[in-house]
Amino acid sequence: MDHAPDRLTEADAERARERRLVAMHLQAIEDNPLDSADVAMFEMFEREGWSPDRRRAYIRDQAAKAHAAVAAE
Repeated sequence: MDHAPDRLTEADAERARERRLVAMHLQAIEDNPLDSADVAMFEMFEREGWSPDRRRAYIRDQAAKAHAAVAAE
């Protein structure tokens, strides 16, 4: 089955979900757990099948917006 180049296959999305769960566990061990907004964002990436490049672009965009909002204050 063909898929859009910026979307993961179901198998790749499942592997990404497994890696996220391991990463979340390691972050919790380090007393730095993800907050609910972070978890929701990563779940959205998995649900939508976003590619790593698209995920990074989204995170960079959100960080730039947050920075601009703080700078405007």
